[in-house]
Amino acid sequence: GRGACAVNALDKRLHAFRKDLADERLKGQVEAGRFVAGRPARIGVPVADMRAAPDASAGLNTQLLLGDDLRVFEEGPEWVWAQAARDLYVGYVACSALAAGGGEPPHVVCAPRTFVYSGADLRLPSKACLSMGSRVRVDRFAETRGTKYALLATGEALVAAPVRPVGEYAADYVGVAEELLSTPYLWGGSSAFGIDCSGLVQLSMRMAGRAAPRDSDMQAAGLGETFDPGKDLAGLRRGDLVFWKGHIAIMLDAQNIIHANGHTMMVSREQLSDAVERIAYLYGGPTGFRRP
Repeated sequence: GRGACAVNALDKRLHAFRKDLADERLKGQVEAGRFVAGRPARIGVPVADMRAAPDASAGLNTQLLLGDDLRVFEEGPEWVWAQAARDLYVGYVACSALAAGGGEPPHVVCAPRTFVYSGADLRLPSKACLSMGSRVRVDRFAETRGTKYALLATGEALVAAPVRPVGEYAADYVGVAEELLSTPYLWGGSSAFGIDCSGLVQLSMRMAGRAAPRDSDMQAAGLGETFDPGKDLAGLRRGDLVFWKGHIAIMLDAQNIIHANGHTMMVSREQLSDAVERIAYLYGGPTGFRRP
């Protein structure tokens, strides 16, 4: 689970300001040595770590995926200080993770993971692996031995089946979460290669066309509507969210949850009653319930 400080108007996770530098949109709200507008940029690698400091050993705040947009406020030789466009998260990203420009990527990867091949043939070498949620620009489609491929401008290719136009969404975000079962747990992880509890909620909802904030305390403060599930939690249903201190789980049905957790170190199913009992020992009982 993640999310330690309360969400407020100037949460440093969601607003770009330091003593020496700040987003010009924050003029009058914060004090800083100078204010800048920043410049738009885009992620050009499969997964980019956003860290708490410009240092490879700094804590992992979150991750951005191929095609994600961001606004860069400071550029150093190795790191940029930037804000993600999708969820407004602020942190440091390696310069090497940024793309060289180009138009808006109009397609998105919908399978948990898919390979990028050097051409339209699954027997060719794979060049990379992309996570669910990655955005790509497909130039055209081709077929080899009955398999349809999506060709990129680079000449590289993805199997076409898991590629959809941006704007085509899954009907059920919980079903997306179920596709991510057994994904390894990673603190700060936001991809199908490794994910944390709030990252699972955010990515699953993204694929269903629903915006969700990044951290569990942000989700507890404003994702959907709070409600009382009643005696013995009997009012819970599929899609409801259960919160603990620093943790979030998704209801699969009236009795079972799916969550990325440090107990199994993966995305796993668990009976809610078992989770409540197990988590209470260290962190207490559920702190709230929300229906998105």
